[in-house]
Amino acid sequence: MDFNFENELAGKIALVTGGTKGAGKAIADRLLKAGATVIITARNKPEEQIDRRHFIAADLSKPEGTQQVVDQLLHQFGHLDILINNMGSSETPGGGFAVLSDNDWESTIQTNLLAAVRLDRGFLPSMVQRGAGVIIHIASIQGRHPLYDATLPYAAAKAGLINYSKGLSKEVTAKGVRVLTVSPGWINTENTIKFLERIAQSSNSSVEQARQSVMDALGGIPAGRPAEPEEVAELVGFLASPRANYLSGSEFVIDGGTIPTI
Repeated sequence: MDFNFENELAGKIALVTGGTKGAGKAIADRLLKAGATVIITARNKPEEQIDRRHFIAADLSKPEGTQQVVDQLLHQFGHLDILINNMGSSETPGGGFAVLSDNDWESTIQTNLLAAVRLDRGFLPSMVQRGAGVIIHIASIQGRHPLYDATLPYAAAKAGLINYSKGLSKEVTAKGVRVLTVSPGWINTENTIKFLERIAQSSNSSVEQARQSVMDALGGIPAGRPAEPEEVAELVGFLASPRANYLSGSEFVIDGGTIPTI
């Protein structure tokens, strides 16, 4: 089969949650480059120009926010071909399990698991009816490699997302909808740089020393560096494309070799 990689998603409607920065922005750019019509969501519209991308402001951690996105997108575009559930974050305090409140757990699970579940539930009926669609859940290697001190709720939510994604694929692949999971390791984003600067300031060390301390906490990254957002986006772009038509139900880890087990 011959594919024009520069135009392989022409005519496709794609939604990327958390698509205004970091890996989400890179994924949106990659799908746009492949010819898709791209809609991005976040709580607030980015300050920089978002040429050729449509924007829906919504808080996906709340049921009304996900319903707003479903209703607005289907009203404006009629259907959705590609759903990239990229939104995710960890804002819980450090200090281990004892400092984590019910609210810490609930808000993290809402953001990192249930937002994706609700969006899938909103868009899947029309995908199944059309017999076509791609859903990609952006999880994390923490789903199987948790950092217990500060991100235990995030790791648990991502583990749930990985398992949910596999189960969903069993149900809908035969109906024409491919469901996949991408689990990145550490990604070099603007938030990562700010995080390293805070570590360096609090520990009276350099940013490079802070970077090494994070890699050490992960057990080392054989590739010697975090992933660039564009590297994650390239994998997602391939999986969303017709070149990956036989792939469904799989988890794809992109971590520079971080996870030490198979």
